[in-house]
Amino acid sequence: MAQLSDRVKALVQPHLRTLEPYDPNFTPTRVNLSANENTYGVPASARALIDEALAATPTNRYPDSMSNDLRDELAAWHGVSRENVIVGNGGDELLYNFLLAFGGPDRTLVNVPPTFSEYAFFASLTQTGVCDVWRDPETLLPRADELVAAVGEASLVILTSPNNPTGDVAALELVARVCDACPGLVMVDEAYGEFAEPATSAEALLSEHDNLLVLHTLSKAFALAGARCGYVIAAPDVIDALAAVRQIYSVNVLTQAAALAAVRARAEFDPTVEKIVSERSRLYELLTRVEGVHVWPSEGNFVLARMAGASRVRERLRDERSILVRDFSYAPGLADCLRITVGTPEENDAVIEALSEIVPEEAARAAAADIELTDATNKEDQDD
Repeated sequence: MAQLSDRVKALVQPHLRTLEPYDPNFTPTRVNLSANENTYGVPASARALIDEALAATPTNRYPDSMSNDLRDELAAWHGVSRENVIVGNGGDELLYNFLLAFGGPDRTLVNVPPTFSEYAFFASLTQTGVCDVWRDPETLLPRADELVAAVGEASLVILTSPNNPTGDVAALELVARVCDACPGLVMVDEAYGEFAEPATSAEALLSEHDNLLVLHTLSKAFALAGARCGYVIAAPDVIDALAAVRQIYSVNVLTQAAALAAVRARAEFDPTVEKIVSERSRLYELLTRVEGVHVWPSEGNFVLARMAGASRVRERLRDERSILVRDFSYAPGLADCLRITVGTPEENDAVIEALSEIVPEEAARAAAADIELTDATNKEDQDD
């Protein structure tokens, strides 16, 4: 955990003095199912086209600052105009620019946790207030009526569909209600949208709600997390505002070339997405059979599971089996929860085999610790 020196604390903006850098807590392992990456990688046929595009791309000139060739391809794919699309250095840059352009002091973001932590982080960077409307603690689904009531005076709302880390899709009826109730802007983050049913995409509502933005990324389904490319579809005047605050040349020539080739070859990725969706169902079913595990349904390329001693389970997976998953036990509302990315069949089998042995052992250990604590408490009461 980084700590600022007294000298830097005196120099940095006051509202930034307590911020911590993003830490994915990554450790090199044999099986990495911690970051919701596409563990299958880019299909060979698409990779050949990407490599050809990269080889033909000169690097001595600055990139097209608006990525217009890529914008045109994305617009044609989604049935909109170039003016409705902006490309960014991953979804993260676009999320930050959303808060930078439309947030700020005396403005409020309505957030629906547990969800992606960067929303609140970017709000803090831009001095935007945050109103949390917590999900149901059992189902982890949004409380629809409370959410709609809360957005009535909001400047910004971010909904995630499918939500990270809970995996649920935001119902289009709810998205429409939020857009109607909010006087500001509503972003639906569909980073994992390709793994859900197409009919669940909020893009269907764009023509009726000019305060709606839909965020996409090529990091997940397109296996380009390392290339950093995302895009937003929204009304042209909203796109203009996002374009005005972006960092110049934020999407480099190699990323633009790779992304354009991947989008043109998007049909080549369909079999991989189908495999991930199929493996997600299998992983969910196998997890439900592990004694001591509760798992929530998911439409993303990950599942969320609760078990006793989750942090120790994660450590043992890493240290004893060289398997890495994400620990969410520290997050409010997600006690004893691990998020597991859907991997290849072999990777999924490895994590299920390991959990089937480790989880019962940790549950027994936790139960024994509870008995010892109860006995010690009873003895103290008797001594008193």
